[in-house]
Amino acid sequence: MSSSNAIAPTASTPPELSVVVLCYRAEDLAREFVGQLVREMLEAGIEYELVLVANYHPSGNDRTPQIVQEIATANPRIHVVARVKEGMMGWDMRSGLEAATGRNIAVIDGDGQMPSSDIVKVYRMLQVGGYDLVKTFRAQRYDGLYRASISKIYNLMFRLLFPGAAHFRDINSKPKVMTRGAYAKMHLASNDWFTDAEIMIEALRNRLKVGEVSTIFYRNERRASFVPPSAIMEFIRNLLYYRFRRPDRDRPEKK
Repeated sequence: MSSSNAIAPTASTPPELSVVVLCYRAEDLAREFVGQLVREMLEAGIEYELVLVANYHPSGNDRTPQIVQEIATANPRIHVVARVKEGMMGWDMRSGLEAATGRNIAVIDGDGQMPSSDIVKVYRMLQVGGYDLVKTFRAQRYDGLYRASISKIYNLMFRLLFPGAAHFRDINSKPKVMTRGAYAKMHLASNDWFTDAEIMIEALRNRLKVGEVSTIFYRNERRASFVPPSAIMEFIRNLLYYRFRRPDRDRPEKK
């Protein structure tokens, strides 16, 4: 499908799909990833916007905010969220989701470990299957035995603590794509590394129809993981808190 088939959104018409790309310290990787993603959106004829999240530490030497601003200057469908960081990945993800205006919303890491082509694949499954949320699971992983083992233990704990999630695989895998209505029902609060799990807990709480599709998770050859070993205990604390806290079922839906 040619790029002319993609309809540009107007101020009064929200885009079909907002893609939130988490670009923290991606630097030049962001150019490659965003360029590929734009080509795939156009080829698929999807009316899109991209929200590039490049929150930063003021004391760092991260060039990502400047790079993504340059990318956005050349494409009016690309918007940038670049603020001084007040949290970790969860805060970045929430700031991007809050900025998204599309009728459907996707979130993906911008470091290339998950293929940009997953966005179209997962979004099409959302449409065809009538799902509220569709995510990937990493059927093949090339990020090392340690990370894969930790992920297996974490997913097992999640399924044990949340029996309704027995059919979920790979809680932290992205991209995750959801309808605007599904996102409106979620009350995300995590500022750390738990937001992917929080999304799935909210999907359970709201009895959303969830689908999954396989993906390949590549090794990042250009930089080390930003997830510290201390995040393991953080994940466990969060799992226990969300499992045993008093349910708050009277929270109003977001508009």
